[in-house]
Amino acid sequence: MGVAGSSPGSAGSARGPVLDRDQADRALARLGAEHEAIETSLLALQDHAGRRLLEGAELTGVTKDRWASAEQSITLLWTYFDAYTAALEGAREVRARRRWPSREDLVELTDVLTGEGVTVSGGAHAHGHPASITGPAKLSEQFSLADLVGRMNDLYASSLDMVVAADAVWSALPARIDLLAAELHRTRSLAHSVGVRPGEHPAGDDLESITQELTLLRSQVVSDPLAFWRPAPGSSAPGGGRPDTDRYDRAARALEEVRREVDAVLTVRQDAEQRLVQLRDVLSRADRTLTEARSARGEVLAKIAASEVPAVSGPPTALQELLATAAEYRRRAQWHRLSPLLDSLERDAESELLRARESLTAVTAPLAVRAELRGRLDAYRAKVARHGMAEDPQLIERYDAARRMLWSAPCDLRVAEQAVLRYQETARDVLAPRPTTGPNSSVTGPNDRTNGGN
Repeated sequence: MGVAGSSPGSAGSARGPVLDRDQADRALARLGAEHEAIETSLLALQDHAGRRLLEGAELTGVTKDRWASAEQSITLLWTYFDAYTAALEGAREVRARRRWPSREDLVELTDVLTGEGVTVSGGAHAHGHPASITGPAKLSEQFSLADLVGRMNDLYASSLDMVVAADAVWSALPARIDLLAAELHRTRSLAHSVGVRPGEHPAGDDLESITQELTLLRSQVVSDPLAFWRPAPGSSAPGGGRPDTDRYDRAARALEEVRREVDAVLTVRQDAEQRLVQLRDVLSRADRTLTEARSARGEVLAKIAASEVPAVSGPPTALQELLATAAEYRRRAQWHRLSPLLDSLERDAESELLRARESLTAVTAPLAVRAELRGRLDAYRAKVARHGMAEDPQLIERYDAARRMLWSAPCDLRVAEQAVLRYQETARDVLAPRPTTGPNSSVTGPNDRTNGGN
């Protein structure tokens, strides 16, 4: 309330020192200022938007219980204030009797201003403080004005804390829930347009769950706002704390995930035709590669002897069927079904193309080995020719033997490789330097004359 209860100066009760005129006037002025401050606070509490909302709301749970107690406290506040007002007005009347108060006037003023001369009925007092277990509440109770101010401060603080907390929750959460619900409605409409519906797509089920959660959350926030209030640790100020937005935040995150899923489905709708064309191209290349591998396998079996040639799988008919299903999903605008199918088809189609290429490489490996042996044989023959040894009978014989093996069908690669190795060894022997002896001779050989070497 902003008014601290205190005794007026150094004066005591009516049984103690009697106030003089100046002390009584100062006490009256101070109590009058306190009265105005208390009245202002009580009227502000009475007009508080949160209190008006609480008064007209259908409350449940902890808010219902605390508001029932707060209503009693507010009623008791006004009862105390009325008693305080009556006592203050009585003191003012005594003081107004004469300019220079008599001894009797000062004794009466002292009793009202400093003593426990304010009577509050027991019914009103017990309204906020029930009877003890030892007996019923008192019919009435005596207070000093300072005690009344202290009591009013306590009741006001607890009542204002409850009102401010409820108002803070109502100000923060329902509006945010409504905005999220509006976003949920837009997302649900967009989701339905692309086939994301409950029972048909996980995101559709999530939308249904979020809708139910927001509906329940708003109902609970409106009827029991204090269940969503988290007091600040160690704070004694009225309204110290914050609204608990955990459930709202979880719903907002869940909606954002659904929105991303719907955006992904929308992207599928926009790119579906291009992705289907690319899939057809990949599967067509895989099919052509497998056809080439099967043809190459027949050639290898006819031309290469004693070689293990792996089998070649058939065309990817299962993927072709799934591709047809994807095209049907697109035709029927079932984007939520098309999205995951396209993702898996793209992965499987790339894997199929890779397998087809690996199969072609494995099947044609013997032909590659034969080509490598042919190249090696011709390279050594060219080297021998550069050194002028092409007409060497042994080289000619071994070259012809290797060539017949490599250019005849079926070719035994193991035997042909040995023939090539023999030709290489013979060529190295022929091209090796040959020493000569004599008084003025030096070691020379064919390489010296031809300016060549290995």
